Amino acid sequence: MSLPESTPNPSLPDDLLITCLSRVSKLYYPTLSLVSKSFRSLLASPELYEARSLLRRTESCLYVCLRFDDNPRWFTLCRKPDRTLTKSSGNLLVPITSPQSHPAYLSGKVVGYNIYNIGRSIKTLASSSVSLLDCRSHTWREAPSLQVKMKYPCASVFDGKIYVVEGFVENVSEFSKSMEVFDTKTQIWDHVPIPYQDGDEYSGWLTKSTCVEGKVYLTIGRKVLAYDPKEGRWDLVEQEMGDGWRWYCNCAVENVLYCYNEGALKWYDNKVRLWKQIKVLGGLPEFASSSRVKLADYGGKMAVLWDKYELDSEDQMIWCAVIALERHNDGEIWGKVEWCDAVLTVPRSTIFEYALSVTL
Repeated sequence: MSLPESTPNPSLPDDLLITCLSRVSKLYYPTLSLVSKSFRSLLASPELYEARSLLRRTESCLYVCLRFDDNPRWFTLCRKPDRTLTKSSGNLLVPITSPQSHPAYLSGKVVGYNIYNIGRSIKTLASSSVSLLDCRSHTWREAPSLQVKMKYPCASVFDGKIYVVEGFVENVSEFSKSMEVFDTKTQIWDHVPIPYQDGDEYSGWLTKSTCVEGKVYLTIGRKVLAYDPKEGRWDLVEQEMGDGWRWYCNCAVENVLYCYNEGALKWYDNKVRLWKQIKVLGGLPEFASSSRVKLADYGGKMAVLWDKYELDSEDQMIWCAVIALERHNDGEIWGKVEWCDAVLTVPRSTIFEYALSVTL
């Protein structure tokens, strides 16, 4: 005879359990969700996250998307309950518990507690599909589709709106003369015309998008354009950001643009219009030339993730480091490594898609 599932504590009402759980770091939630179904339900409830907000216990949660044989899987950072470990930070990437599976997507952006996935990768066919992952309950749902289909969507976020452009065009006829804009509050798509002149060398170039200091920056062909959403104005900023940032991973932390380029972590000094290297203190290993490096804003700090092959092994390790950033009086930015550790072992064929941080 099967026994009924035990409850966390039948003598404690749910509201008291929520009060207790809201004071626990989100890093422990993946482990706590294994206690019972009722615990999992409480950990995914809107009431818990409302309580965390009222108590000002919100924190940044790291999410990583990896692709296994064209099947994407999402992972989140978790802390081991055993804090007696001496050689490890105790942090691991664990798969999220989602009943749904989704095909691979090409662009993921965070708005609130949702990760929006834009554009479906199906043999490079253009798609208008958009879905979102609710990071509280780890459930998927469909979102309003793009107004146009895109092969390689490239997106950035500002003030609750997602700005999307085609990420790569092989010839000028494929280039869209507008940027698609999704208002996550109204759930309505709109578009913004992009300044375009016949003869512009847009064909065959990667388009990169990022948002810094309230402006959406696009590289299109050999040009860098900045769009001010508040004024509705485009400015041509030429090559002041250089060519390198669009080819490498980048992220913005507290209105400073960072990138990984040529084996180094760099930041863009908009006063002198130059890329400068971060002066990193302690514990950050050198990356292999073959490493795929991802950066994410991790609550005002920088999360750096990369893959590292194991010699004579069919596996690879996903490594993570969290770096606290500080601007010194001389104007330089210094980084201090708070922790650095291998957080996941995966097959060597695994593709590292992207890393994102969600505040919950």
